[in-house]
Amino acid sequence: MSSNWRHLYPFASHSIRCQSWRYHYVDEGNGPPLLMVHGNPTWSFYWRNLIGAWREQNRTIAVDHLGCGLSDKPQSYDYSLEAHTTNLLQLIDELDLRDITLLAHDWGGAIGLGAAVARPERFRRFVLFNTAAFAPPYIPWRIRVCRLPLIGKWSIRRLNLFARAALSMAVEKPLAADVKAGLLAPYDSWDSRIAIHQFVADIPESRHHPTWRVLETLEHNLATLSGRPMQIIWGKRDWCFRMECLDRLREHFPTAQVDVLDNAGHYVVEDAHPSIISTVGDFLRQTAP
Repeated sequence: MSSNWRHLYPFASHSIRCQSWRYHYVDEGNGPPLLMVHGNPTWSFYWRNLIGAWREQNRTIAVDHLGCGLSDKPQSYDYSLEAHTTNLLQLIDELDLRDITLLAHDWGGAIGLGAAVARPERFRRFVLFNTAAFAPPYIPWRIRVCRLPLIGKWSIRRLNLFARAALSMAVEKPLAADVKAGLLAPYDSWDSRIAIHQFVADIPESRHHPTWRVLETLEHNLATLSGRPMQIIWGKRDWCFRMECLDRLREHFPTAQVDVLDNAGHYVVEDAHPSIISTVGDFLRQTAP
């Protein structure tokens, strides 16, 4: 793993054990907890600017799912939505987190909201970024290619094309070299890319896929969270989570504060973190107890 990105991620490492595996997380600052949950193919590095902005007044916790970031990457493991949600719940319980504000992106939305509907008494507010919490209404062709037998696995695990392509296809503003290095750093070998591949495989294309049922149940239970303070920030130039995904979230959360960023892509926090820090900061102040 290269180290020319470490200056961007000056955080102490913490971990718990999930089924004997090391589950890594950042835990900076004190105060009301902000729980940050990443998607695929990122890791807690994705949240670095928000951690730096808020750790003086909040406890900022950013997890690495098993198989991702600085967590262990077991080669024989159930890398499913249900398993990732169970691991996040274990962290919440072990750290005894309460009055949580969830910040979630991509797969992190389904994982984080899945934890919230399982422990609604522990969550206070929600900030969602280009995500979904329902069975996919479509699968983009660029994702379908990565699901092809043999070709998909080889392109993701041998060539790292999924994570590398995201460095340009998921942003509107070019990323600096050290940021690119940081996003790719934990994914430097066949074995280290297993979760990237399994996240893609876990996207359910039909009701026969076990994760379809998990997402259907999650969507049904979103009503238990309605009425709580929620902000949705959306990069409009996202080819993966298109605007119809935002529209569906708004149906479930009609009172949510929605901010659409016209010049941001799927990695919306990379494209627009200065304005996001300001916008989310306002939301946190306005909804403080």
